[in-house]
Order: sequence, then structure tokens, then C-alpha cells
Amino acid sequence: MPSPAPVGYTSTQTAAPASVVPETVPPAPSERDPVRREPAPAARRLPRIFACLYAPLYWAGFIGVAAWWVGERGGSPWWLPPLLLLAIAVSTLAERYRPYRAHWNRDGGDGRRDIAHALVNESLNIIGLAAIPLLAAALPWAGVWPTQAPFALQLLGAILIADLGLTAMHMASHRYRPLWRLHAVHHSVTRMYGFNGLMKHPLHQMIEAAAGVVPLLLLGMPATVAAVLAFAIAIQLQLQHSNVDMRLGPLRRVFAWAPLHRFHHIKYGTSGDVNFGLFFNLWDRLSGTAFDHPQYPLDSADLGIGSQPDYPGGYRAQLFEPFRDRPSQPVPPTPPGLPRQRETATAAGAASARSAKD
Repeated sequence: MPSPAPVGYTSTQTAAPASVVPETVPPAPSERDPVRREPAPAARRLPRIFACLYAPLYWAGFIGVAAWWVGERGGSPWWLPPLLLLAIAVSTLAERYRPYRAHWNRDGGDGRRDIAHALVNESLNIIGLAAIPLLAAALPWAGVWPTQAPFALQLLGAILIADLGLTAMHMASHRYRPLWRLHAVHHSVTRMYGFNGLMKHPLHQMIEAAAGVVPLLLLGMPATVAAVLAFAIAIQLQLQHSNVDMRLGPLRRVFAWAPLHRFHHIKYGTSGDVNFGLFFNLWDRLSGTAFDHPQYPLDSADLGIGSQPDYPGGYRAQLFEPFRDRPSQPVPPTPPGLPRQRETATAAGAASARSAKD
């Protein structure tokens, strides 16, 4: 029997209820609403690191391997075409991983055409390289090429000289109508990805190659340097037309890679007569045609030939299009967010370019 409470004691406790309602049990993790987890700091940084390092590593890596194999090891230049195929595959994967415009990765019926252009033009390059020893033997002098210099320095000198000749011919192709009609094939694209950097009319390909390489041949450039130079041009074209969303930092002022070259492909008349250089921005800075506008979001609607929006897209049609006369349409106005190149180009250059494209 429980002992009685002391006299004068008053209990302050409340009697326990007959039944206790258990505390609500939280749902199992699988039953909860999905919660978006923030990626780890390293995962967030990886795309930005890739955007900063892709272009310089791609450029120096592939060109460096080619120069080492041919120039230092004495390897056969016939290994360069397979190396170029590997570079194209890497470029394609990089464009899938971090695209500037995701829809530019989709084949719009132009994939087979671009393959045809690339096969024909690279075959012409191989034929030209095979002919270099014959051309060198026909010269009445031995040339002044510094064959005793390190191969890397020979290649760098060849790139600088070729870049000057190619840039000059590129500028002329926007100012003189016969050249523009050939060059227009390259400007007819409405999406930019690495592989269509090789898309050119074969006649214009040969004219450009002559402008860049003939001065080097007259100087006595060896065939090995010429082979790696041709490979370096193909690598540069991949980067110049790449669909990778790059972050170049100070390199943006040095190399003529995709973030700048995309402005060269805009369809707004003379506004696209900018950034002509193949490898470097030096010649554009000296000629007043360098242009950049990082805040402007270029897309397919900005690309193409404004005066010829119905330019044929098939390979055979593009071979014959430069020799046909078609009426031109009015050039669409430059969007408000995109400053006109006329502000930096000379008036004479702008006028002559306008007549070439109209």
C-alpha cells in the first residue's frame, strides 16, 4: 500500500493521460520531396577551368606533338593526318561538354557537305606538300631559311609569315568581288563548330594557300616545316570556328580564336569585316579591324550572308555558286547591341567591302 502524502502537501503534477499520442515520425528519405544538392566546389570549378585551359592546351598540345614528332624525332609527316583526325575528335567531344550554343552541335543537314569540303581541301594540302620538293628544286637559289635554328623557332617564324600573307588575302577577299564570290562559300554557314573551319571553296583554298606559303617557299622553307605548318593551320581553324564556350582572359587579345572570330561571320554587311587574322590579332590591330564585344550573345540568326540569305547549302551547288549571277537582297540592319565596324574601319575599306558583298 502506498504511503499517504504528508499533511499540507499539495501535488503539482498532472495526471498522465490514458493514451499518449506518439510524436510524428519524419518520412523516409525516399518519401521526401527531392532536394537539389549543390555540386561540390570542385565540380563547380571544373567547367570554368576547362573553359580557360581548353584552347591553349589544344593549340600547344597538338601542334607541339606534331613539331616534336616531325622536327625533333625525324618522324614521317604521314602521321599528321591521323593526328588531325584525333584533334577533330577531341574538338567534337569538347563542344559536347561545354558548348557555346548547344543547338550548333546538331546536324542541320550540313554535316555531309562539311565532310566533303574538308576531304577535298585537305587532299589539296597533301598534294601541295608533296610538290614542295619539286618547287624547291626548281628555284635558282638555295634560299635564306635558317635551317640550323631549332625546329620550334623555324615553325614559329613560318606561322608568323604565313599569318601575314593569309590575313592580307583574307582582307582582299572581302574587298574585291571575284575573290568574295569564292570566299562567300565559307561565310554561308549559320552555325559554327570546329569542323566547318575547313569548309572553303577549293579555288579559294588554293589562292589563300599560295598567299601564305609561296613567300616561305621563296625563302627556302623545308618540307618538314611546311608539313607541320599545314597541320598547325588546320588546328587553328578548329579553334577559330569552335563551338566551345571559351574563357580566354588576356589571351583574347593575342589569339584569333572562336570568341573573336565569330564576329567575323555576322551577316550585317561591313559590320563583319573584322578579325581577319588566322593565328593572331596583331595584323587586325595594326590595320584597325580588330573588334570584340564579349557581352553580345551571338546566335544563328546573326550568321550567314545578309545579302544572300538563300545561299545554297549543298556541296555541288556551292562549287558552282560563285560563277552564277543572282540578285542581292538588302543587308539586314545591325542590331542595337552590336556596334558597327564602320566606327573602327577606314571609310575606303568599308566602302569597298560593301561593294564586294552587295
